[in-house]
Amino acid sequence: MKVKIMTKKTEIIKNLSSILKTDVGTINQYVEKFKNKIIVIKYGGHAMGNEELSNSFSKDINILNTLEIKPVIVHGGGPQIGQMLEKLKIETKFIEGLRVTNKETVKIVEMVLSGSINKDIVNKINATESLALGLSGKDGKIILAEKIKNKIYDQNSNIEKFLDIGFVGEPIKINADIISLITNNGIIPVIAPVGFGKNGETFNINADTAAGHIASSLKAERILLLTDVNGVIDSNKTLISKISVNKAKEMIKNNIITGGMIPKIDTCLKTVASGVKAAVIVDGRKKHAILREIFTKGGYGTMID
Repeated sequence: MKVKIMTKKTEIIKNLSSILKTDVGTINQYVEKFKNKIIVIKYGGHAMGNEELSNSFSKDINILNTLEIKPVIVHGGGPQIGQMLEKLKIETKFIEGLRVTNKETVKIVEMVLSGSINKDIVNKINATESLALGLSGKDGKIILAEKIKNKIYDQNSNIEKFLDIGFVGEPIKINADIISLITNNGIIPVIAPVGFGKNGETFNINADTAAGHIASSLKAERILLLTDVNGVIDSNKTLISKISVNKAKEMIKNNIITGGMIPKIDTCLKTVASGVKAAVIVDGRKKHAILREIFTKGGYGTMID
């Protein structure tokens, strides 16, 4: 049996060398570096919505698992939720980039995230040689959350006001033991970012935020945020492959990092501060983006460490 496993790993590494245009020695070096280590992957955007990319993603996850690296997947599903709400003629709106989620909406959010999306990802991974288990943050008490209390500054009254955006939550405790139990048995957890409250409420949680808290609680080796951009771009529109924590904060302050990239960088900064070795923003629109990031010297995105 051991001979078969070693032969399989050797074949995979040779194939990786061909796909990534990287020598076998370098790939072996990274295989050893990440062996038995947890890598949390936030999966969403174009990478999840495109059939070819989603099938490729599943195969890439299988490669990591076969090489004894432990992937933990946390997925989003904003566009699919929007489509379902529109189909059901339920009005939806956003405040400060977060979906206003009332009792009616949160039921749809949970149905889409924990149901169709989660099971589709699981089925695609299970079609490979790996075994995936679909979960929501409510299963096994994985994500205990509380209601987000966002403040905005009202220029008319010169005072701060709290925003009530309904059942949108922030994780306050992660049950890392149940996730570790799953990964230690060679199974890939696929987690929908739906949490539970102390009074039994259901909370919709931003997938980046959920992934960051899970990575922090697991003391993951790395967190990868799959996005629809190349990574962090400097003032000359050039991709920055690596940024220190202090440099990232400076770039936000100087408006080099702006818009929707700010909350992603904020997630990266928090996870690195908590003990995660590195956080990487990766372009999920390209095939094998995860493999290029993990097994090549130059990486494939913007790393914050």
